Order: sequence, then structure tokens, then C-alpha cells
Amino acid sequence: MRNVLIVGGGTAGWLTAAFLARHVSQSHVGRGVQIRLVESKDIGIIGVGEGSFPSIRGTLAAIGIDEARFVRECHATFKQGIRFNDWVRPTGSAGVNHYFHPFSHPSQRGPELLPYWLQGLAATSDGNSPSFADAVTMQKRIADAARGPKRYEDKDFLGPMNYAYHFDAGRLAALLAEQGKSLGVEQILATVEHVQLGDDGAIVAVHTREGQALSADLYVDCTGFRAALIGDALASPFKAINDVLFVDRAVVMQVPYDDADADIPSYTISTAHEAGWTWDIGLQQRRGIGYVYSSLHTDADSAEQVLRNYIGPASRDMSARLLKLNVGYRETQWVKNCVAIGLSGGFLEPLESSGIGLIETAAYMLTYMFPFNGEYAPVAREFNRHMKARYERIVDFVKMHYCLTQRTDTAFWRDNTDPASIPDSLKEKLMMWQCRPPHRMDFITDLEMYPPSSWQFVLYGMEFKTDMAANQFNYPQREEARREFQMIAQMSQRALADLPDHRRLVEYLCRKAARGSQSLPVS
Repeated sequence: MRNVLIVGGGTAGWLTAAFLARHVSQSHVGRGVQIRLVESKDIGIIGVGEGSFPSIRGTLAAIGIDEARFVRECHATFKQGIRFNDWVRPTGSAGVNHYFHPFSHPSQRGPELLPYWLQGLAATSDGNSPSFADAVTMQKRIADAARGPKRYEDKDFLGPMNYAYHFDAGRLAALLAEQGKSLGVEQILATVEHVQLGDDGAIVAVHTREGQALSADLYVDCTGFRAALIGDALASPFKAINDVLFVDRAVVMQVPYDDADADIPSYTISTAHEAGWTWDIGLQQRRGIGYVYSSLHTDADSAEQVLRNYIGPASRDMSARLLKLNVGYRETQWVKNCVAIGLSGGFLEPLESSGIGLIETAAYMLTYMFPFNGEYAPVAREFNRHMKARYERIVDFVKMHYCLTQRTDTAFWRDNTDPASIPDSLKEKLMMWQCRPPHRMDFITDLEMYPPSSWQFVLYGMEFKTDMAANQFNYPQREEARREFQMIAQMSQRALADLPDHRRLVEYLCRKAARGSQSLPVS
């Protein structure tokens, strides 16, 4: 193995390039692994979402980008979870109309708290019963108070709260490109027009509009939805899942803040509408807002009006951008000497930020399973097995948000609760959890993007019912659980005093990056 050619730039291409350069090329210099990336100036970045999952912190550290630099150059802010508005029932209905999916795990200082919360032991002295997220972690209180997840003095990528980021997708791609090139990746500016296959069906070369024939031992397809290598040339089938996940369009806008010093929410705001949902993401100078919807349940003009109604008067003089989403994935993402990473391998809509998480997973697996001896077949089989299983589990997790709704106000929500649209694997999980809560034994760690706690936060945020009557005897630590619930509530007040304002934290990191690593006074 001597030569890797990544076809396509953007986040997928440059993140993969930087990961390989840092952990394959540099650490195996004697093997002479060369990494090149060919990208076209004529093909832009889709940038469907601007959110991430906490795994991105490890990825940035692994490729050598410090946190302050990332925050400054990508206009990034912190993301402590997702607030879901109107997913359980429509606006104006009786009852709580939102829930929170925090990234911090439930407290684990005592017994596992979920079974005791289900038995009502988190109820306060005044009789109020907190949501599961409020009962087992202080993160919702911190985020609601516009606090950041870490303190000024905390080291890179560390803090009391678990967190990810919101960021400008174009700026992230540029930062990754800069980092990749600093690590020795060779950039080739050209447009690939033809893929040449050999007699054995493997790729021999890619030919560019500029007249180049670029050959490599291993090709990485990061050409997005076009899938120029894995799809067009190698004909790996695409498995559409629009019978499970209905949204296939997005209409988006970038909206400046009315006040330059406005609070920045440290969570994604996801609001359900008649045929889909809006994301609302706060960056440093603007909000990224988009309506993801099903073209079978509404039309483009109606969808744009939903978005404008959500944004309000600020949208009056702004133009909207329409995106077509190819929702599904390739069950075989490594064929012969070509591996697909990013949208060329699959896309499962922006909900829960699976897109960049899947890029991270694929880049990590390619790096640590790298076939230095040129034996692709065993690595390809393992890569395909892992990626297929991960996509299947993400589909179940995302569908769970939809199929547990109590909304019956539109065809979109009614269709999402139709048993025919729910995968059998998810049906089986939900059936088991009717009489006992989800447990870590229900999940295979290396195949999961989302930890058991994420499933629990969404499951019970959507008001799923688990009847504990038959197995309460398995959970005798009732008093210990009650004390832990009380301690979490008390510690929340201390955390609010200890953690800085979110916008002030972001501004501090931007100043730190601008002036270097010198310590700065907190103001």
C-alpha cells in the first residue's frame, strides 16, 4: 500500500485526509504512504446541518486542532443537547410540549436511576414529577439558563458537562483542509469526469477534465450524493429508506441576530411542524434555520412558508435555499479498492446529527483497519459489516422520535405511527421496553452511535410507557435513589453559579485563539 487518493473535498474528504495523514502517513513514514485529495472548485459544499455529536471532540483532538482555534475559525458554539418542541403533541395541546435530549449521561454515583424514576421516586416534596432528563442530569437546567458546558480554565475538549458543537459547515471544511495540508496531504484542484476500471472490476485511475489520469492503490469516494466512484462506477446499490424516514427535502435560511449580544442557546432547537421539523442552530453571528420535510406530505411553496412563519419578520427580505435529500445508504460501502465516506455512503436526515458522526466513524475505521499489505477483502468485509449495522441502528433511533408521537393532526404524523413504517428491529425493542427499561445489554457498543442514555432520554421524552409493576423487586435501593435525585437538584444550583455565560465563554475562546495560548483575564 503506497498511495491513497481521496476524491472530493468538503468535511468528509478533508476530515478523512487529516485523520489518515496524522495516524497512517506520519506514523508509518517508512511505508511511504502518500495521501492526495482531488477536489473541484466548481462543486460546492451541501452543508445540510451545522450540528455535531460529542464524538467530534475526540476527532478534533486526534487530528491536532485545538479547541479555541476551532471555535474561532468555524464560528462555533457549544451544543449540550437537543430541545424537541411539539414532537409529542401539537402546539396548543394540553400538557408539556417539549422535552430535552442532553448529552451528559445520567448520574452513576449510586444505583441506576431510570428504574426508580419510572416508579415515581424522583417526585419532589411539592408533588411535582420532573422529566427524566431533569431528574437524572443537571444539563437541561444549565442549558436553559444559557450557561456553557465548561469553565474558562478547563482544558481543551474537557468540562463538567458532555458537549458537542454547532459550527459553520463551510468554515469547518476550510479548517480541515488547512490542517490536512499542514500534515502533508497533497491537494489537486481538478474535476473528476471519468472513472476507469480494470478487468477485475477495481479502479485503475480517475480522469479529470484537466486531462490528468490519477492512479492510486486505494480510492476514497467523498463525492457526496453523486457517489461518482462507489455508485456510478462500481454500482454498489443504494438502499432507499423513504418508507421508514419520510423527510426528503430541506429549505434553509441564515438569519442574523437582532441583537449582537443576544444569548446563544447551547442546544439545537427542533420544532415539529405539519410535514416535518425545523432545526434552529445558534452560531456566533447568526442562526442557521431549516425546515426538513416530506415532499409526499407537502409542497415546496408550503414548506417555505412554514419556515418563514417560524422565523418571523426577519425572513421577509431573505431568500431560501432548497435541498433535495437522498435518504438511505449503501449496504456495501467498500468495493474492491474503493471505500465510500460521507454522503456517497449514505444520509439519514439531519436529526440527531448522524451525518458528521458517520464520517468520523468511517474515517476512524479506515485509519485503524488500514490495509498496509494491500489485502482489501478482509478489511472491506469488516468495514461493510460495521457500517451497515451502524446505519441500521441509527435508522431505528431516528424513527423512534417519530413513531412514538401522539400527534394525529396531519397525515405525516399519522403515517409515521403506521406499524408498516416501523422496522421490525425497533418494534422488538419497544415491545421489550414495555415491561422493563432499556439496558446496556440491549446495545452493542462498537455498532452504536448513540449510547443507551440517548435512547432513554428520547424514549421517555416522547412519553413512552414502561410498566414496572412486575419487576419492582429487582430495584431495592429506593432510598439511595431518592437521595441521588435530591442531590442532583441541589448540585444544579451550584453548577449554575460555577459555569459561565455561553456567549462569554465563546468570546473568551475566540480571543484566546486570536492571541495565542497566553492566559487571558476573564471579563
